[in-house]
Amino acid sequence: MTADVLIVLGGYLLGSIPFGYVLPRLLRGDDIRRHGSGNVGASNVWRVYGPSLGVPVALLDVAKGLVPALVGLKVSGDWVAVLAGAAAMAGHARPVFLRFSKGGKMVATAGGVALALAPLAAAACLVVWLVVFAAFRYASLASIVTAIALPFACLAFDAPWPVVGFAAIAAVGVLALHRHNIRRLLAGSEPRFSGRLLRGAR
Repeated sequence: MTADVLIVLGGYLLGSIPFGYVLPRLLRGDDIRRHGSGNVGASNVWRVYGPSLGVPVALLDVAKGLVPALVGLKVSGDWVAVLAGAAAMAGHARPVFLRFSKGGKMVATAGGVALALAPLAAAACLVVWLVVFAAFRYASLASIVTAIALPFACLAFDAPWPVVGFAAIAAVGVLALHRHNIRRLLAGSEPRFSGRLLRGAR
């Protein structure tokens, strides 16, 4: 029981490391929260600084979900893995190291958890994200569609019920954090990623 609590707590602390804040601060001497959406997630980092920082932040945010979920799965099973992954997502959204201020929108971290718990479903959802993003150039829309697809993909690939439940709750959480993006998408004011941003390395 003590080990389980430590794994979940470790998941929250790992999730709280704001790589989207730390990398630009170290490498550019800049505060990402002053730019774009003010978000410390990978999408905003990519939009502001290009793929040279956006890609590493995205990979590190995925790892924040993958590692605690995988440790929980190996040590204690599905339920602890789900709780540790959920804790990592909570840490990403409200990081203790930023005094519980606004963090990221949990998409990459949720993807890391899914990769640990349901790798085939995670791979299918990655394809969904890439297709939607390539078609429309909205990272938010790709994230929203992928979040909705995740529980269905978990069902399709016969993931355990705790994992399916996690996927459904994670989808609701991601949609809630994207509520302003949804309004802008409906209003036609959501910014797209341009070709320059996709290539650039500001």
